[in-house]
Parts: sequence; C-alpha cells; structure tokens
Amino acid sequence: MPILSEISQLFWAIVGPWTYMSYSAYYLPPTVLGLIRSGDFATLLSLSRLRNAWFSAFWGWAGPQIRAGNWNRMLALLEGRVTGGSAVEDPVHPPVGGVVLEIGPASGLWVSLFSKGGEKPGASRSGLRRRVAEGVSKVYGVEPSTDVHPALRKRVQEAGLEGTYEIVPTGIESLSDPTAWNGKIEKGSVDCIVSILCLCSIPEPDKNIPELYSYLKKGGRWYLFEHVQASRSWPIRLYQRRQIPIQSVRDTISHTNDSPLQVSSTSFGLVP
Repeated sequence: MPILSEISQLFWAIVGPWTYMSYSAYYLPPTVLGLIRSGDFATLLSLSRLRNAWFSAFWGWAGPQIRAGNWNRMLALLEGRVTGGSAVEDPVHPPVGGVVLEIGPASGLWVSLFSKGGEKPGASRSGLRRRVAEGVSKVYGVEPSTDVHPALRKRVQEAGLEGTYEIVPTGIESLSDPTAWNGKIEKGSVDCIVSILCLCSIPEPDKNIPELYSYLKKGGRWYLFEHVQASRSWPIRLYQRRQIPIQSVRDTISHTNDSPLQVSSTSFGLVP
C-alpha cells in the first residue's frame, strides 16, 4: 500500500541519520587506540589530523556500502541518463568528458567510472559507458585528506588511470596556487565537475561553491548527487536544523546544507 511505503520512507529518513552517526562514533575509540599504539601523538594532538584519521577508518566501512547501493545511479548520472531525479534508459544530456574535477573522491569509490575497464557487470549495455570513458582526457581528484590517498592511488591503479587521474592534495581554495601543491589548475579550463555526496561537508560552501564554478569553461557541466534540505515538510526541516549542531562535531557526518540551491546561486542553471 502506498501509505505504508510512505510511512516506511519517513521512518528511515528520521532514524537513518542517527544510525549513521552511531556507526561513525563507533570508529573513534579504535582510531584513538591505534594512534596511541603507533606512537602517533602528533595526530592525537591535532584536531584536523585526528578527524582525517577518524574519517579514513569510518569510510573504510561506509564507503563500500554507499557504492554498492548507488553504483547504477552514478553511472546513469555521468552518462547523461538522469532527468527529474531519476535514471532513464536513453541519454537526455551529454555525458561527462574532457578535463574533469572530481571533488572529494576520498578512497576512490567512483574512480572506475572514468575508466574504460571500470564497468560493473550488468550496469549498462547501451554502449554509452565506453564513450563516457573515451571522452575523459584528464581527471583531477581534489582530496585534501592525505590519510585516504594510499587507497585512492590503489583504486586509480586498478582502474588503469595512471597518467590520466591526478590526485590534488589540497582544498578548493588552492587549486590554482602552485605553491600549495605540485601543479596548477587554471580557472575557466575545466569541462566538467563531478561531486558525489561531498558538497554538504566542505567548509564555507557559500565561498567555495562559487570558487569551484569559476574553474568551469563557458558551457561547462556540473554533475552532482548530494544531500539536500527538506523543502516541503516543515517538521522535517525543523528536525534537520536540530540535527545540524550534533552532526557538526564530526566532519564524517554531513551537514544538511542545501547544496543544489547553493550551486544554482552561482549563476548557472540546474538541469532537472
């Protein structure tokens, strides 16, 4: 019955974030113990480094769960087969291609989407998948959390993307600064931006989202799959606001920023 389905969805929408936070909290004690045993007191005494270590431990479990449940959706998104928030059989928009910025790749869950050999059995039989991969000439993976770089490099190697996929070990604010990393990305030089479940946790989104937009060429495309604020139900909106202070104590838990609204405010249109 539709009403029962809606009640079930509402229940998990309310309970889900608390479950997610409990899993995140579970990984803090073993992270701290591991750092103590290894004598890494510098990380223990640095809040930002401790957060990164915590995130790496938590994401080692959470990342594959998210990937398994959303692979076909992300494939459809990058193939241009998403409209009205749903995947469709035939492309309605151009696929990702050219020079790409992947924001927050973490351990590289989606890296193989850019690889000719990265197909998942049964994910797509349209032939578009290969054209997507062939259309990508360069990928910059913007990931400031160095703790996940070993796993990310491994995924890049497994996908056969060495020489195509470059890890950028800095934040959005330093992409064009050659003193911050061993490279420079010129503004207005990027064909596509890909952000998957990451904009909700970047610092200063009102500043950094427009900064990201400035790297797109004229006519460039932004492919995003993000957490959003509820827009229809005021009880759920209130519930989200009450959760934000609790979630903000840990960067592995995403803030409920309205990422699409912030992206659309950068003066380009959202394609449904």
